[in-house]
Amino acid sequence: MHGRFITFEGGEGAGKSTQIARAAEWLRARGVEVVLTREPGGTPRAERLRTILLERDAEPMPQSCELLLMFAARATHLDNLVRPAVARGAWVLCDRFTDATYAYQGGGRGLPKAQIDALVALVHAGLWPDLTLLLDLPVAAGLARASNRNGADGPDRFEAEQQAFFERVRATYLERARAEPGRFRVIDASHSIDEVTRRIEATLGPLLEASR
Repeated sequence: MHGRFITFEGGEGAGKSTQIARAAEWLRARGVEVVLTREPGGTPRAERLRTILLERDAEPMPQSCELLLMFAARATHLDNLVRPAVARGAWVLCDRFTDATYAYQGGGRGLPKAQIDALVALVHAGLWPDLTLLLDLPVAAGLARASNRNGADGPDRFEAEQQAFFERVRATYLERARAEPGRFRVIDASHSIDEVTRRIEATLGPLLEASR
């Protein structure tokens, strides 16, 4: 079995957490070793950086700080979890990766693409997912879903952004999907949970056969 690196992308409320868990269950039932992870996060150090990135704090976070923390978490996550797992033949399913950085810090925040490109070259030049599943949903619908799931602590630092921010995020995601049709599969996340699952499984099937 060849190891694979598969990422799940999408805006707030798109259903990534539900669908990545279902995809893992589907693959495990077919004899695949699956590693579920997320970005930022996935290892103890990266999870600590995630806490810093998401917490709402009185001290403003400069955009450059946010971007550098994202890639700091990514560097330790890739070297200590993703690369070793893929090398031993596991399928790594990751909730967000660098496409999210282009969408959120690039599209949403307006940071220059060249700055993100430079950090990509430093942290994971030549390493990209074998497949990226983009769960696409109109922003208003996604935010409505997300508001229903927020607990007592309320939205995190990203979820608290305005709708215009998330419209830019979605537009950037779709632009990247159009630019790389060989890697991306856009899944309409407005369908029922079961229908979205069916479409994801239909996408994973050929890759699974090719990996045996």
